[in-house]
Amino acid sequence: MAVTNYVPLLVIVSCLLMLTSSSHGHYDKEHIPLFVFGDSLFDPGNNNYINTTPDFQANYWPYGVSYFHPASGRFSDGRILSDFIAEYAGLPLIPTYLDPQNDDFLYGANFASGGAGALVESNAGFVVDLKTQLEYFGDLEKQFRRNLGDAKAEQLLSNAVYMFGCGGNDYLSSVGNNDSILYPYTHEQYVRMVIGNLTDVIKGIYEKGGRKIAFATIPLLACWPSVRAGRVGNTCNEELDLISSLHNQELTKKLQELENHLDGFMYSKFDLANEVNKRMRNPSKYGFKVGDSACCGTGPFRGIDSCGGKREVKEFELCDNISDYLFFDSNHCTEVAIRQYAELFWDGDSDVTTPYNLKAFLQGELTTTSRMQQL
Repeated sequence: MAVTNYVPLLVIVSCLLMLTSSSHGHYDKEHIPLFVFGDSLFDPGNNNYINTTPDFQANYWPYGVSYFHPASGRFSDGRILSDFIAEYAGLPLIPTYLDPQNDDFLYGANFASGGAGALVESNAGFVVDLKTQLEYFGDLEKQFRRNLGDAKAEQLLSNAVYMFGCGGNDYLSSVGNNDSILYPYTHEQYVRMVIGNLTDVIKGIYEKGGRKIAFATIPLLACWPSVRAGRVGNTCNEELDLISSLHNQELTKKLQELENHLDGFMYSKFDLANEVNKRMRNPSKYGFKVGDSACCGTGPFRGIDSCGGKREVKEFELCDNISDYLFFDSNHCTEVAIRQYAELFWDGDSDVTTPYNLKAFLQGELTTTSRMQQL
């Protein structure tokens, strides 16, 4: 998740970036499309095409150094979670929606924007917030209907999987490195606002025909390199863990509620929070040598967000062996770690991905048996 301390400025992302020629191809009902929403966990480079600052971009070296040449805009040294899920599902890389070179979205589209939150106010003016991502999806739905006809468009939207990674920036941008609580809100009130906005987007997708929703929980953020580097004594910000945990608890309740009340609604929830936390606490168990510091950056824990030298702080260090590290920069994991998460999201058991995993969603294995194996 991209983070900044800038005062938010409200701007409108230009609608001129919308593509008018997408989805003219033939829809093959044998494949299941993947639509992706959220923040830098899933951003493949949408922020390359908006009016923002380098704080919210990753389209320069050494980002992508382990896989993409030149850098694609992904906030890692290589591929991100949605790239691996597409690979496991037999899909091509899901196209970056705002890239004007992309005009075929029959296999899905990626709307995610680094720094985005469920709240419009989170990093406003620098990112594509979740509500706007839903609006872009609505435009694409209309194009599907024009180009495929209503029946095929509805089949495509019903078969598709909708994957989300969003919420962390709503807390990082509000709590961040400060000691103050979320004035004038209590934690419960603020989390309710974030979950409410996420719910509105889920319902928006449901109204357009989407039925299979996949969510990654937000990480426990208290001890991330970026947080510790900005605090006196480089201590963890325990308030962030409290509110992150509350968010994940409320997200679980809301998904269960939607499953009970929306006909045909199904969800997959991946416990990213616990998986990141386990690797931070015991990196060697998962093949890492360093779990508390970033590979790229400067300052304590390389937690100052200077990777690439394009942001406010120009000096940065790059570690010798990226795969030794859990974190690539101060807020984002290495490709090695992300692959581990993707494997668990894809076919993890009910301890980590529930009530369905993404393999069940994307390979059409949704049966009573597949759910019982997860429960």
